[in-house]
Amino acid sequence: MSAHVSLVEKYHTAAPRYTSYPTVPYWDNNKFDFDIEGWKESVKFSFKQSNNKDGISLYIHLPYCESLCTYCGCNTRITKNHNVEQPYIKAVLKEWTLYRELFNDKPIIREIHLGGGTPTFFNPGNLQLLINGLLWGSVIHPQAEFSFEAHPDNTSTAHLHALYDLGFRRLSLGIQDFDPEVQRIINRRQSFEQVKKVTEDARAIGYTSINYDLIYGLPLQTLEGLAATIQKVSELAPDRIAFYSYAHVPWIKPGQRMFTEHDLPDAHNKRKLYEVGYSLFTQYGYQEIGMDHFALVTDSLYKAEQAGLLHRNFMGYTHQYTQLLIGLGVSAISDTWYAYAQNVKSVEAYITLLNENHFPAFKGHLLTQEDLVIRRHILNIMCKGETSWNHHTHRCEAFLSGLERMQALADDELVELNSWSLKVTPLGKRYLRNICMALDARLWVAQPAAQLFSMAG
Repeated sequence: MSAHVSLVEKYHTAAPRYTSYPTVPYWDNNKFDFDIEGWKESVKFSFKQSNNKDGISLYIHLPYCESLCTYCGCNTRITKNHNVEQPYIKAVLKEWTLYRELFNDKPIIREIHLGGGTPTFFNPGNLQLLINGLLWGSVIHPQAEFSFEAHPDNTSTAHLHALYDLGFRRLSLGIQDFDPEVQRIINRRQSFEQVKKVTEDARAIGYTSINYDLIYGLPLQTLEGLAATIQKVSELAPDRIAFYSYAHVPWIKPGQRMFTEHDLPDAHNKRKLYEVGYSLFTQYGYQEIGMDHFALVTDSLYKAEQAGLLHRNFMGYTHQYTQLLIGLGVSAISDTWYAYAQNVKSVEAYITLLNENHFPAFKGHLLTQEDLVIRRHILNIMCKGETSWNHHTHRCEAFLSGLERMQALADDELVELNSWSLKVTPLGKRYLRNICMALDARLWVAQPAAQLFSMAG
């Protein structure tokens, strides 16, 4: 057995994706003791600090889908009843009004991202209603970027025109795999021709950045099938590609019980799928960005990484930095840098709370000084592949304990470690989740009795 295979097996462990620190299972405040007043004060403080400097980001969770993709780990509501659209939009705009009442000035909108679910489940007119409601009384930052996720099967030219007219210039198409057998078992069907049409229509309209989501490690996925998918993708030359590791969490998402672990590649074969993807992406001119992402050198994500400006939040990697991220909609997560809050996950509970003029957040976390130190280092590792510290401002006992755990990863040549800095090696880029986990003080203090996270790698 080669040393590389041994590393693959050694680090094929359950690990967070680190879109936050602390990760959601380790937040202090659950639904029984969430400090909503402390959360609101944190929002006010962060807004005053950052609005006039960087602006703020908005994430809107639109949970509806017409059919269930069985691989999906998102919070979704499956229905073909489109009468749900306007009541949901009304609730989202009411939530935004509650936040607006906390602000001491007009919000400057730097980012808007529509996620889901399937944002293009909503008809173009209702999406216009939503965005116009969010932007009313706000200021659009001169470097604002608006983006949305789209299903190739239901994204019309009318959707593209309506959102373009509202300022959207980037879209992300969920493809996952073109192999018919994989599409069948994950219940995600869209043809190459559909993807090509949406891509070409978007470019003709004027969209400047198109992302494709692909997943490796799906049930029934083969090396040959994945290579064929990537070859087809290369013909359309998206600006970015998100190449995610399939997260098998059937204890959280029962839809994943439509197939079993026997349908999934083992750790070694899953790593081979990644290596095939990595090799082909680089062959087609894409550069690896952080974790799970590839971009052409002309894309803003690549330019941000080269300039040391890459940022990561609950929406994933972005070239835009904002301290304050407000998440609107069911299950959406907000981040002030000093605190997190997550909304209730049921559409009915969400709408009921807003009808009663209550914030719909049900759990959250107020970061301690120790949390802030570790959060900064994890963010540096995820975005820059390195971090450094000094004796006064960037160290604490929990961080020092993390460095002791990091020594084992240094011995495996995943990081270069010295007394004042850490740098991820080229080999270590494949194991960013494991590297960050070594610093995760809360996880090591209270290791879970049951599996909470998907497998790394």
